Amino acid sequence: MKAFENLKSKNSASLSEIFTLPNGEKSFYLRDPYNNLFQLVSGSSWFQNSSSTTGGVCGAIIGVSSVDAALPLYTDALGFSETMYDETGTFSDLDPSHSFRRVLLRKKQRDEGAFSRLFGHIDIELIQVLDREPQKIYHDRFWGDPGFIHICFDVNDMDTLKKRCRQLGYSFTVDSASTFDMGEAAGRFSYIEDPDGTLIEFVQAHKLPILKKWGWYINLKKRKHQKPLPDWMLKTMSFNRVK
Repeated sequence: MKAFENLKSKNSASLSEIFTLPNGEKSFYLRDPYNNLFQLVSGSSWFQNSSSTTGGVCGAIIGVSSVDAALPLYTDALGFSETMYDETGTFSDLDPSHSFRRVLLRKKQRDEGAFSRLFGHIDIELIQVLDREPQKIYHDRFWGDPGFIHICFDVNDMDTLKKRCRQLGYSFTVDSASTFDMGEAAGRFSYIEDPDGTLIEFVQAHKLPILKKWGWYINLKKRKHQKPLPDWMLKTMSFNRVK
């Protein structure tokens, strides 16, 4: 993997070895300077090509006490319709002294929503340990202290999602109901919890900066359709990047 060789050449002491995932793809782990753990995987869902060997976030790994109990939330409510693998056993990239069931779910990229082309597909891997009592990662910890706070999904139709989640037994625990203004951005925000209490956020963006330096913002509430924003407009958002 070019990304592995590139990071290795920078004398990164926080790299794992390269592992083979159940679907045959290669993967490795990296810890950043703040001790946050990232998994790097191969992917082809790119918005645009560049010289970089890595891209953006494409998903997350979530520990669950029961895969079967968690599946309806991700498959029925959130639309992760494709199962990339469902394997049980021991794995070299996990603790080899314990057995796990791991299920990789994928939601394919579709041109629905203003930023859909920018996001690409999404992967969620559910991992259940089978031979010991699991411990919640936030047990005796402050929310957000590891550097990650929660998973957040971009939403096109919050009312429809709210109804679907409620029917499946996942009622919103928080719902701003209307626009919550944060200055440079605004939107509708809501939260649910999975069967293990893992916090999941939904955001339906109403206003976002395109070029903050020039005071150029886009009001998404005025858009009457869910077509993606033009590629040239999405590319201008990279000028807001903090280097």
